[in-house]
Amino acid sequence: MKKFLLFTIKTIFIIILLAVLLDYSYTSIYLKSSNRNKIEYVYNSQAQNYDVVILGSSRANNHFVSEMFEQKDLKTYNYGMSGGHLFEASLMLKLMLERNYKIKNIILETDLNLSNEHQAEGVAARYLPYFHVSETVRKHFEKESDFKELYYIPFYRYIKYETRIGFREVFFGLINKKSKLLDHGGYYSLGNKKGNMKNDISTLKPLKNKYYEEIKQLCRQHHINLIAVMTPMCENTKGMNYFDKVKKSYPEIHNYENAVIEDKYFSSCGHMNDAGARMFTAKIIEDFFNKQSNIPPSF
Repeated sequence: MKKFLLFTIKTIFIIILLAVLLDYSYTSIYLKSSNRNKIEYVYNSQAQNYDVVILGSSRANNHFVSEMFEQKDLKTYNYGMSGGHLFEASLMLKLMLERNYKIKNIILETDLNLSNEHQAEGVAARYLPYFHVSETVRKHFEKESDFKELYYIPFYRYIKYETRIGFREVFFGLINKKSKLLDHGGYYSLGNKKGNMKNDISTLKPLKNKYYEEIKQLCRQHHINLIAVMTPMCENTKGMNYFDKVKKSYPEIHNYENAVIEDKYFSSCGHMNDAGARMFTAKIIEDFFNKQSNIPPSF
């Protein structure tokens, strides 16, 4: 019995030791990698100066063409993340400011994401390697239901989100394999192949979203001009009065849901193809950046 207990204790000790060592090793690689995704690109960066930073979900990532802003001599990067919510967009802005980024304008895609305050697990997981080295990241996650196990159990976060931050991503980070997510100024274009061209958003309701409020407050504090917009959806969408509800709750948000409407400009009901994105980006540049006087004041 004594030998069994001793064996059990040794086994547990070895497992814990291995977990700590693996946790440290994985985290160390993430602290040196900046080629795989936009989060590590920002986290491991030095201070940057931008005329325009774009934040939001795939409806930002696929809809704002960075190159077109650059052609107007506006240094721009699209930090939109497919699948992301305002939870992740707020944390991205916090990390930028922590690294002393100088940002003149933020274009924030704020439409469907106003209907929830949840983290998008697949995107939020990419922040987890920095749990123990960044107070900003830790504080942002503190009130999440799984915070304690992710924070206190060594290597657990890498196991739980293995497909996002596990061995494959660590290996690619180790060999400095660059991801396509960082190409084209962060803009990811979609082709003409049609996906689902029907959508129903009639059950969505905009909330008094705390992460949107965080972003507004951070912009006020750092004198950043915030341009919050709603981006287009295809013609065959039910519940389009959602955008009217958003406008009623947040009068400062600019409604562009009907700026591009023909289905030929969409890859799926909620995402424009490259032609649609370029048409939409041209409209945004015309309305806010062709004349300095057209840029609305920060709020």
